[in-house]
Amino acid sequence: MLRVLTLSSLFPRPAEPTFGVFVERQTLGLAALPGVALEVVAPVGLPPWPLSLHPHYASRAGLAEQEQWKGVTVHRPRFRAWPKLNRAGTARAMARALLPMLGALRTRFAFDVIDAEFFWPDGPAAMMLAGALGVPFSIKARGGDIQESGTRPGIAAQMKAAARAADGLLTVSAALRDSMTALGMPGERIRIHHTGVDHDRFRPADRAAAKAAMGVAGPLLVTAGWLIPPKGQRLTLAALAHIPEAILLVVGDGPDRKALEGLARKLGVAGRVRFLGNRPHDELPALLAAADAMLLPSASEGLANVWVEALACGTPIVISDVGAAREVVDRPEAGRIAARDPAAIAEAVRSILADPPAQEAVRKAAERFSWEKNSRELFEHLSGLVERH
Repeated sequence: MLRVLTLSSLFPRPAEPTFGVFVERQTLGLAALPGVALEVVAPVGLPPWPLSLHPHYASRAGLAEQEQWKGVTVHRPRFRAWPKLNRAGTARAMARALLPMLGALRTRFAFDVIDAEFFWPDGPAAMMLAGALGVPFSIKARGGDIQESGTRPGIAAQMKAAARAADGLLTVSAALRDSMTALGMPGERIRIHHTGVDHDRFRPADRAAAKAAMGVAGPLLVTAGWLIPPKGQRLTLAALAHIPEAILLVVGDGPDRKALEGLARKLGVAGRVRFLGNRPHDELPALLAAADAMLLPSASEGLANVWVEALACGTPIVISDVGAAREVVDRPEAGRIAARDPAAIAEAVRSILADPPAQEAVRKAAERFSWEKNSRELFEHLSGLVERH
Protein backbone atom coordinates (compact mmCIF):
# COMPACT_ATOMS: atom_id res chain seq x y z
CA MET A 1 0.00 0.00 0.00
CA LEU A 2 1.33 3.44 -1.02
CA ARG A 3 0.06 6.08 1.41
CA VAL A 4 0.25 9.57 -0.09
CA LEU A 5 -0.28 12.97 1.50
CA THR A 6 -1.05 15.46 -1.28
CA LEU A 7 -0.14 19.02 -0.26
CA SER A 8 -1.71 21.67 -2.45
CA SER A 9 -2.32 25.37 -1.89
CA LEU A 10 -4.62 25.26 -4.92
CA PHE A 11 -7.52 22.80 -4.70
CA PRO A 12 -11.25 23.12 -5.49
CA ARG A 13 -13.60 24.49 -2.82
CA PRO A 14 -17.41 24.37 -2.63
CA ALA A 15 -17.66 28.04 -3.63
CA GLU A 16 -14.85 27.73 -6.20
CA PRO A 17 -15.19 24.28 -7.82
CA THR A 18 -12.76 25.09 -10.67
CA PHE A 19 -10.00 26.36 -8.32
CA GLY A 20 -7.10 24.03 -9.15
CA VAL A 21 -9.28 21.54 -11.02
CA PHE A 22 -6.19 20.10 -12.75
CA VAL A 23 -4.69 19.23 -9.35
CA GLU A 24 -7.99 17.66 -8.35
CA ARG A 25 -8.06 15.51 -11.49
CA GLN A 26 -4.48 14.29 -10.99
CA THR A 27 -5.18 13.56 -7.33
CA LEU A 28 -8.40 11.64 -7.98
CA GLY A 29 -6.65 9.59 -10.66
CA LEU A 30 -3.86 8.56 -8.31
CA ALA A 31 -6.28 7.85 -5.45
CA ALA A 32 -8.33 5.54 -7.69
CA LEU A 33 -5.41 3.21 -8.37
CA PRO A 34 -5.38 -0.11 -6.49
CA GLY A 35 -2.87 -0.13 -3.68
CA VAL A 36 -3.07 3.63 -3.05
CA ALA A 37 -4.41 5.41 0.02
CA LEU A 38 -4.45 9.20 -0.28
CA GLU A 39 -5.52 12.25 1.69
CA VAL A 40 -5.26 15.90 0.68
CA VAL A 41 -4.09 18.85 2.76
CA ALA A 42 -5.20 22.11 1.14
CA PRO A 43 -4.09 24.89 3.53
CA VAL A 44 -6.20 28.03 3.79
CA GLY A 45 -4.35 31.31 4.27
CA LEU A 46 -6.21 33.91 6.33
CA PRO A 47 -5.01 37.26 7.69
CA PRO A 48 -5.18 37.99 11.43
CA TRP A 49 -8.35 39.30 13.05
CA PRO A 50 -10.00 41.71 12.31
CA LEU A 51 -8.80 41.60 8.68
CA SER A 52 -10.14 38.04 8.47
CA LEU A 53 -13.67 39.45 8.93
CA HIS A 54 -13.53 41.21 5.55
CA PRO A 55 -16.13 39.84 3.11
CA HIS A 56 -13.31 38.89 0.72
CA TYR A 57 -12.33 36.08 3.10
CA ALA A 58 -15.84 34.90 4.00
CA SER A 59 -15.85 31.84 1.71
CA ARG A 60 -12.45 30.72 3.02
CA ALA A 61 -13.24 31.33 6.68
CA GLY A 62 -16.40 29.27 6.38
CA LEU A 63 -14.73 26.18 4.93
CA ALA A 64 -15.00 22.92 6.84
CA GLU A 65 -11.62 21.91 8.27
CA GLN A 66 -12.18 18.38 6.96
CA GLU A 67 -14.54 17.07 4.30
CA GLN A 68 -15.05 14.34 1.75
CA TRP A 69 -14.41 15.68 -1.74
CA LYS A 70 -15.43 13.28 -4.50
CA GLY A 71 -14.48 10.34 -2.32
CA VAL A 72 -11.18 11.73 -1.02
CA THR A 73 -10.58 13.14 2.47
CA VAL A 74 -9.54 16.79 2.23
CA HIS A 75 -8.14 18.73 5.20
CA ARG A 76 -8.26 22.54 5.09
CA PRO A 77 -6.14 23.77 8.03
CA ARG A 78 -5.76 27.52 8.50
CA PHE A 79 -2.49 29.40 8.58
CA ARG A 80 -1.60 33.05 9.07
CA ALA A 81 -1.20 34.94 5.78
CA TRP A 82 -0.61 38.68 5.42
CA PRO A 83 -2.18 40.03 2.21
CA LYS A 84 0.56 41.47 -0.03
CA LEU A 85 2.98 41.54 2.93
CA ASN A 86 5.70 39.11 4.00
CA ARG A 87 5.12 36.79 1.04
CA ALA A 88 8.53 35.28 1.66
CA GLY A 89 7.25 34.02 5.02
CA THR A 90 4.27 32.15 3.58
CA ALA A 91 5.91 28.70 3.38
CA ARG A 92 7.26 28.94 6.92
CA ALA A 93 3.88 30.06 8.26
CA MET A 94 2.20 27.19 6.42
CA ALA A 95 4.64 24.60 7.77
CA ARG A 96 4.37 25.87 11.36
CA ALA A 97 0.58 25.62 11.23
CA LEU A 98 0.55 22.19 9.57
CA LEU A 99 3.17 20.35 11.61
CA PRO A 100 1.03 19.67 14.73
CA MET A 101 -1.92 18.69 12.55
CA LEU A 102 0.14 16.29 10.43
CA GLY A 103 1.79 14.79 13.50
CA ALA A 104 -1.65 13.94 14.84
CA LEU A 105 -2.84 12.73 11.43
CA ARG A 106 0.01 10.21 11.23
CA THR A 107 -1.38 8.31 14.21
CA ARG A 108 -4.36 7.44 11.99
CA PHE A 109 -2.96 7.79 8.46
CA ALA A 110 0.73 6.93 8.43
CA PHE A 111 1.52 8.51 5.06
CA ASP A 112 4.71 7.36 3.32
CA VAL A 113 5.40 10.44 1.20
CA ILE A 114 4.41 14.10 0.80
CA ASP A 115 3.47 15.07 -2.76
CA ALA A 116 3.68 18.89 -3.06
CA GLU A 117 1.71 20.17 -6.05
CA PHE A 118 3.41 23.56 -6.55
CA PHE A 119 6.91 24.87 -6.01
CA TRP A 120 5.68 27.89 -4.08
CA PRO A 121 4.69 27.87 -1.31
CA ASP A 122 4.05 24.13 -1.20
CA GLY A 123 7.63 23.05 -1.97
CA PRO A 124 9.54 24.77 0.86
CA ALA A 125 6.68 23.95 3.27
CA ALA A 126 6.90 20.27 2.26
CA MET A 127 10.67 20.35 2.83
CA MET A 128 10.19 21.57 6.41
CA LEU A 129 7.37 19.14 7.13
CA ALA A 130 9.08 16.11 5.60
CA GLY A 131 12.26 16.84 7.53
CA ALA A 132 10.39 17.05 10.83
CA LEU A 133 8.32 13.93 10.15
CA GLY A 134 11.03 11.78 8.56
CA VAL A 135 9.29 11.06 5.26
CA PRO A 136 10.40 11.65 1.64
CA PHE A 137 8.83 14.42 -0.41
CA SER A 138 8.35 15.37 -4.04
CA ILE A 139 7.62 18.77 -5.61
CA LYS A 140 5.91 19.46 -8.93
CA ALA A 141 6.55 22.61 -10.99
CA ARG A 142 3.61 23.79 -13.09
CA GLY A 143 4.63 27.11 -14.65
CA GLY A 144 3.87 30.32 -12.81
CA ASP A 145 5.39 28.97 -9.61
CA ILE A 146 8.77 28.86 -11.41
CA GLN A 147 8.47 31.73 -13.88
CA GLU A 148 7.05 34.23 -11.40
CA SER A 149 7.88 33.16 -7.84
CA GLY A 150 11.27 31.80 -8.86
CA THR A 151 12.67 35.30 -9.41
CA ARG A 152 11.29 37.03 -6.30
CA PRO A 153 13.80 38.09 -3.63
CA GLY A 154 13.51 35.97 -0.52
CA ILE A 155 11.46 33.32 -2.29
CA ALA A 156 13.83 32.05 -4.99
CA ALA A 157 16.41 30.93 -2.43
CA GLN A 158 13.78 28.93 -0.54
CA MET A 159 12.64 27.26 -3.74
CA LYS A 160 16.18 26.29 -4.71
CA ALA A 161 16.84 24.90 -1.23
CA ALA A 162 13.67 22.82 -1.47
CA ALA A 163 14.68 21.55 -4.93
CA ARG A 164 18.07 20.43 -3.64
CA ALA A 165 16.52 18.73 -0.61
CA ALA A 166 13.62 17.05 -2.44
CA ASP A 167 13.69 13.30 -2.91
CA GLY A 168 11.93 13.78 -6.26
CA LEU A 169 11.13 16.60 -8.67
CA LEU A 170 8.45 16.76 -11.36
CA THR A 171 7.61 19.29 -14.05
CA VAL A 172 4.97 19.54 -16.75
CA SER A 173 7.32 20.08 -19.71
CA ALA A 174 10.88 19.97 -20.99
CA ALA A 175 10.82 23.74 -21.44
CA LEU A 176 9.93 24.26 -17.78
CA ARG A 177 12.69 21.85 -16.77
CA ASP A 178 15.12 24.08 -18.64
CA SER A 179 13.80 27.11 -16.75
CA MET A 180 14.24 25.28 -13.45
CA THR A 181 17.78 24.33 -14.33
CA ALA A 182 18.54 27.95 -15.28
CA LEU A 183 17.44 28.97 -11.77
CA GLY A 184 19.99 26.60 -10.26
CA MET A 185 17.81 23.54 -9.63
CA PRO A 186 19.27 20.06 -10.29
CA GLY A 187 18.11 19.38 -13.85
CA GLU A 188 19.34 15.78 -13.86
CA ARG A 189 16.80 14.92 -11.14
CA ILE A 190 13.77 16.57 -12.75
CA ARG A 191 11.27 14.17 -14.31
CA ILE A 192 8.77 15.35 -16.92
CA HIS A 193 5.20 14.54 -15.87
CA HIS A 194 2.70 15.69 -18.48
CA THR A 195 -0.83 16.72 -17.65
CA GLY A 196 -3.69 14.52 -18.79
CA VAL A 197 -7.00 14.95 -20.57
CA ASP A 198 -10.23 12.97 -20.39
CA HIS A 199 -10.63 11.85 -24.01
CA ASP A 200 -14.16 10.55 -23.37
CA ARG A 201 -15.38 13.98 -22.24
CA PHE A 202 -13.21 16.23 -24.41
CA ARG A 203 -13.96 15.10 -27.93
CA PRO A 204 -15.06 16.61 -31.26
CA ALA A 205 -18.70 17.51 -31.81
CA ASP A 206 -20.79 18.65 -34.74
CA ARG A 207 -19.39 22.19 -34.80
CA ALA A 208 -22.06 23.68 -37.04
CA ALA A 209 -24.85 22.30 -34.86
CA ALA A 210 -23.11 23.45 -31.68
CA LYS A 211 -22.74 26.96 -33.07
CA ALA A 212 -26.35 27.04 -34.21
CA ALA A 213 -27.48 26.09 -30.69
CA MET A 214 -25.64 29.18 -29.44
CA GLY A 215 -27.09 31.41 -32.13
CA VAL A 216 -23.72 31.76 -33.90
CA ALA A 217 -23.49 31.58 -37.68
CA GLY A 218 -19.90 32.64 -38.41
CA PRO A 219 -16.49 31.95 -36.87
CA LEU A 220 -16.50 31.22 -33.15
CA LEU A 221 -13.44 31.74 -30.93
CA VAL A 222 -12.99 30.93 -27.25
CA THR A 223 -10.52 31.85 -24.55
CA ALA A 224 -10.59 30.21 -21.13
CA GLY A 225 -8.73 31.01 -17.94
CA TRP A 226 -8.38 33.27 -14.92
CA LEU A 227 -9.00 36.86 -16.01
CA ILE A 228 -5.67 38.48 -15.18
CA PRO A 229 -3.31 40.50 -17.43
CA PRO A 230 -0.67 37.71 -17.84
CA LYS A 231 -3.26 35.46 -19.51
CA GLY A 232 -3.48 37.87 -22.44
CA GLN A 233 -7.24 38.38 -22.71
CA ARG A 234 -6.62 42.05 -23.55
CA LEU A 235 -4.56 40.97 -26.54
CA THR A 236 -7.32 38.56 -27.54
CA LEU A 237 -9.92 41.35 -27.50
CA ALA A 238 -7.63 43.61 -29.53
CA ALA A 239 -7.09 40.78 -32.03
CA LEU A 240 -10.87 40.33 -32.31
CA ALA A 241 -11.09 43.88 -33.64
CA HIS A 242 -9.11 42.62 -36.67
CA ILE A 243 -11.51 39.68 -37.24
CA PRO A 244 -14.85 41.47 -37.73
CA GLU A 245 -16.86 38.37 -38.56
CA ALA A 246 -15.98 36.41 -35.38
CA ILE A 247 -17.70 35.91 -32.01
CA LEU A 248 -15.56 35.43 -28.89
CA LEU A 249 -16.53 33.46 -25.78
CA VAL A 250 -14.57 34.47 -22.66
CA VAL A 251 -14.74 31.66 -20.10
CA GLY A 252 -13.55 32.43 -16.59
CA ASP A 253 -13.57 35.21 -14.06
CA GLY A 254 -11.03 37.27 -12.17
CA PRO A 255 -9.91 40.74 -11.14
CA ASP A 256 -9.49 41.92 -14.75
CA ARG A 257 -13.10 41.32 -15.78
CA LYS A 258 -14.41 44.89 -15.48
CA ALA A 259 -11.37 46.26 -17.29
CA LEU A 260 -11.84 43.71 -20.08
CA GLU A 261 -15.52 44.58 -20.45
CA GLY A 262 -14.55 48.26 -20.68
CA LEU A 263 -11.86 47.47 -23.26
CA ALA A 264 -14.37 45.52 -25.37
CA ARG A 265 -16.63 48.59 -25.44
CA LYS A 266 -13.71 50.88 -26.26
CA LEU A 267 -12.59 48.65 -29.13
CA GLY A 268 -16.13 48.42 -30.51
CA VAL A 269 -16.30 44.63 -30.14
CA ALA A 270 -18.59 44.36 -27.08
CA GLY A 271 -21.45 43.10 -29.24
CA ARG A 272 -19.30 40.19 -30.38
CA VAL A 273 -17.94 39.15 -26.96
CA ARG A 274 -19.78 36.97 -24.48
CA PHE A 275 -18.34 37.01 -20.95
CA LEU A 276 -19.53 33.69 -19.54
CA GLY A 277 -17.84 33.90 -16.14
CA ASN A 278 -16.70 30.79 -14.31
CA ARG A 279 -18.39 27.74 -15.75
CA PRO A 280 -18.45 24.21 -14.33
CA HIS A 281 -15.64 22.17 -15.83
CA ASP A 282 -18.24 19.77 -17.22
CA GLU A 283 -19.44 22.56 -19.54
CA LEU A 284 -16.01 23.25 -20.99
CA PRO A 285 -15.91 20.37 -23.54
CA ALA A 286 -19.01 21.63 -25.34
CA LEU A 287 -17.71 25.21 -25.46
CA LEU A 288 -14.29 24.17 -26.76
CA ALA A 289 -15.71 21.74 -29.33
CA ALA A 290 -17.99 24.44 -30.75
CA ALA A 291 -15.13 26.86 -31.41
CA ASP A 292 -13.06 27.17 -34.56
CA ALA A 293 -10.01 28.12 -32.46
CA MET A 294 -9.01 28.54 -28.81
CA LEU A 295 -6.85 31.59 -28.01
CA LEU A 296 -4.55 31.99 -25.00
CA PRO A 297 -1.66 34.42 -25.62
CA SER A 298 -0.23 34.11 -22.10
CA ALA A 299 2.89 35.85 -20.86
CA SER A 300 3.92 32.63 -19.12
CA GLU A 301 2.65 29.06 -18.86
CA GLY A 302 3.98 25.64 -18.06
CA LEU A 303 1.68 23.37 -20.04
CA ALA A 304 -1.84 24.74 -19.82
CA ASN A 305 -4.51 22.07 -19.46
CA VAL A 306 -6.87 24.03 -21.69
CA TRP A 307 -4.38 23.74 -24.57
CA VAL A 308 -4.67 19.95 -24.50
CA GLU A 309 -8.39 19.97 -23.75
CA ALA A 310 -9.05 22.11 -26.83
CA LEU A 311 -6.96 19.83 -29.03
CA ALA A 312 -8.81 16.77 -27.74
CA CYS A 313 -12.03 18.50 -28.84
CA GLY A 314 -10.60 18.90 -32.34
CA THR A 315 -10.12 22.65 -31.88
CA PRO A 316 -6.78 24.17 -32.95
CA ILE A 317 -5.10 26.61 -30.58
CA VAL A 318 -3.40 29.98 -30.98
CA ILE A 319 -0.92 30.50 -28.16
CA SER A 320 2.22 32.46 -27.41
CA ASP A 321 5.71 30.97 -27.41
CA VAL A 322 5.85 30.15 -23.71
CA GLY A 323 6.45 27.02 -21.68
CA ALA A 324 5.64 23.84 -23.56
CA ALA A 325 4.06 25.64 -26.53
CA ARG A 326 6.45 24.05 -29.06
CA GLU A 327 5.98 20.63 -27.45
CA VAL A 328 2.19 20.85 -27.82
CA VAL A 329 1.89 22.68 -31.16
CA ASP A 330 4.10 20.13 -32.87
CA ARG A 331 2.20 19.98 -36.19
CA PRO A 332 0.25 22.46 -38.37
CA GLU A 333 -3.10 20.90 -37.45
CA ALA A 334 -2.57 21.70 -33.76
CA GLY A 335 -2.68 25.44 -34.41
CA ARG A 336 -0.28 28.37 -34.38
CA ILE A 337 2.30 29.93 -32.09
CA ALA A 338 1.96 33.70 -32.42
CA ALA A 339 3.75 36.75 -31.08
CA ARG A 340 1.97 38.55 -28.23
CA ASP A 341 0.68 41.19 -30.62
CA PRO A 342 -2.96 41.67 -31.68
CA ALA A 343 -2.16 41.76 -35.40
CA ALA A 344 -0.05 38.58 -35.18
CA ILE A 345 -2.73 36.79 -33.17
CA ALA A 346 -5.41 37.87 -35.65
CA GLU A 347 -3.31 36.68 -38.60
CA ALA A 348 -2.82 33.29 -36.93
CA VAL A 349 -6.57 32.96 -36.41
CA ARG A 350 -7.35 34.00 -39.99
CA SER A 351 -4.94 31.38 -41.34
CA ILE A 352 -6.82 28.69 -39.41
CA LEU A 353 -10.22 29.98 -40.51
CA ALA A 354 -9.06 30.08 -44.14
CA ASP A 355 -7.95 26.43 -44.10
CA PRO A 356 -9.50 24.67 -41.08
CA PRO A 357 -7.88 21.34 -40.19
CA ALA A 358 -10.00 18.23 -39.80
CA GLN A 359 -11.14 17.80 -36.21
CA GLU A 360 -9.75 14.27 -35.94
CA ALA A 361 -6.36 15.47 -37.21
CA VAL A 362 -6.31 18.11 -34.48
CA ARG A 363 -7.34 15.53 -31.87
CA LYS A 364 -4.35 13.34 -32.72
CA ALA A 365 -2.08 16.03 -31.26
CA ALA A 366 -3.65 15.32 -27.85
CA GLU A 367 -3.44 11.53 -27.97
CA ARG A 368 -0.16 11.36 -26.01
CA PHE A 369 -1.78 13.11 -23.04
CA SER A 370 -4.02 11.03 -20.78
CA TRP A 371 -4.93 10.90 -17.11
CA GLU A 372 -4.30 7.16 -17.10
CA LYS A 373 -0.68 7.74 -18.10
CA ASN A 374 -0.42 10.64 -15.67
CA SER A 375 -1.62 8.47 -12.75
CA ARG A 376 0.62 5.53 -13.65
CA GLU A 377 3.73 7.69 -13.90
CA LEU A 378 2.97 9.50 -10.63
CA PHE A 379 2.49 6.17 -8.84
CA GLU A 380 5.82 4.89 -10.17
CA HIS A 381 7.57 8.12 -9.18
CA LEU A 382 6.25 8.25 -5.61
CA SER A 383 6.67 4.52 -5.03
CA GLY A 384 10.30 4.79 -6.08
CA LEU A 385 10.92 7.60 -3.58
CA VAL A 386 9.47 5.53 -0.75
CA GLU A 387 11.51 2.46 -1.70
CA ARG A 388 14.76 4.44 -1.79
CA HIS A 389 14.11 6.40 1.42
